[in-house]
Amino acid sequence: MEEGREMATYWDGYVDWRKRPALRGKHGGFVPVFFVLVVEVMENLAFLANASNLVTYLMGFMHFSPSKSATTVTNFMGTAFLLALLGGFLSDAFFTTYVIYLISAAIEFLGLVILTIQAKSSSLKPPPCESPTMCQSVTNSQAAMLFGGLYLTALGIGGIKGSLAPHGAEQFDEDTVQGRKARSTFFNYFVFCLSLGGLIAVTFVVWVEDNKGWQWGFGISTIAILLSIPVFLAGSRLYRNKIPTGSPLTTIAKVLTAGIFNRQTAECPKAVIDCAPSPATMEIETTKQDFYKEEQQEIIQSNTETLSTDLKFLNRAVERHPMAEFLHCTTDEVQDVKIVIKLLPIFLSTIMLNCCLAQLSTFSVEQAATMNTRVGSLTVPPASLPIFPVTFIMILAPIYDHVILPFARRVTNTEMGITHLQRIGTGLVLSIIAMAVAALVEVKRKHVATREGILDTTEPLPISFFWIAIQYLFLGSADLFTLAGLLEFFFSEAPSKMRSLATSLSWASLALGYYLSSVLVEIVNSATGRGSHEPWLKGSNLNEYRLERFYWLMCALSAVNYLHFLFWAFRYRYRRTEAKV
Repeated sequence: MEEGREMATYWDGYVDWRKRPALRGKHGGFVPVFFVLVVEVMENLAFLANASNLVTYLMGFMHFSPSKSATTVTNFMGTAFLLALLGGFLSDAFFTTYVIYLISAAIEFLGLVILTIQAKSSSLKPPPCESPTMCQSVTNSQAAMLFGGLYLTALGIGGIKGSLAPHGAEQFDEDTVQGRKARSTFFNYFVFCLSLGGLIAVTFVVWVEDNKGWQWGFGISTIAILLSIPVFLAGSRLYRNKIPTGSPLTTIAKVLTAGIFNRQTAECPKAVIDCAPSPATMEIETTKQDFYKEEQQEIIQSNTETLSTDLKFLNRAVERHPMAEFLHCTTDEVQDVKIVIKLLPIFLSTIMLNCCLAQLSTFSVEQAATMNTRVGSLTVPPASLPIFPVTFIMILAPIYDHVILPFARRVTNTEMGITHLQRIGTGLVLSIIAMAVAALVEVKRKHVATREGILDTTEPLPISFFWIAIQYLFLGSADLFTLAGLLEFFFSEAPSKMRSLATSLSWASLALGYYLSSVLVEIVNSATGRGSHEPWLKGSNLNEYRLERFYWLMCALSAVNYLHFLFWAFRYRYRRTEAKV
């Protein structure tokens, strides 16, 4: 009786910030999530303020070529997002998401301090160009400081991405319908706050960088991430923190190894006359063996009762005798690994979409820089173009959560209304449309340059940058549907011991998308630059690029990727059977 009352009082498997058992009614819920959402605004402001305009900084102040600038930015962002896996792993295995956020924020702060000092000091970067064709290259020491600051910042960003979203999602009770709905609302508003931070970054901070100097832009980012630490700490008394349960990678490796190498259950060989024991000894041995067999059979039967029939080779981790004691696996461990493996095809299906999103901070910014960016008397920096997708996301996210989703729940009479995979699939379709639009806009931009006779110059073209905004709107919508859907999908479907790591797959998909973008640029240039042909994406003048062909290639690859996604989506079965509402 007392034990049951105690279980009803405490959150099982959770502790507070002082590592005491977390209390129901005191820890968790929407109140502590408010601090998480405010921190996400500040964190993404610090990140996107630099990432969205970094290509301009590298070209204008570090004298990188357009192609090298784009590659550097995609590698930086890719590394930052890929390191989210490290943050997620450490949160699940050894620390809490609470601790990982604080450590990561401190690391990002140090990286931004280095970048701010370099931007402020003229001796730490190349001198201004004497002419467009006479620019001094960055020295080795200057490059070392630049990349040291960038990748220290990336390490901090990765840790934050891998811990902050899971930390917020952990505050809700997943055993109730109301708790799961509240968690879904959290992920929608997490993306909303991510976009709000991005909106401030690509308007105010980018304007400061272009008009007051990059030292001020880096300085604002530094202050933002520094202030996010006390804001996060303000919610400490209200957070419930999941207790780490050891390395999930160890569990995965153990089950896979056991599934492959565990031997068959040992059978008693046929009696051989020459080696036959005496009747009395045989009777005793037979009794012992029968007892042992029955005991083993009971263990195996109890372990295999709940094993699923998919990925049957992993069942051998339980059904067969382990080669060694450390390869002994439980049914829960096998089932957990099966779940993770079934998530991977969905994860792989989203990489191509994020490859498309990489264009928002690289070639699309360079396109806008060649166009007329004036709106009345105001000149809009090209790096502020993401204002279109982030504004659209901020408008659409509340509408989706408070209008579209409740309507879908009433129509389908289900708890989810719109499934995670349906949401992700919608984002993939929008990315295909976005790349087709991007190709058509580039054709129009090149046509204007040819018509005006300024194809071989760097003069601004008499065409409004609002044309570029169209592809931004489609890609922004795709980002909303896919990112929020992925975050919730991985968190809710993953085993509880691996949720931070699984949720980090959403950011790892972004990372691989950015890396894939860089690889595609290299492959395309290598394939198209053979013989006397000029590579599609090489040179100092964007008008000489064959960017429209590259966008059509991206469109075709995205369409093939969507078919790959459908193949796996139709075969996926959710862990929790949808409740009727």
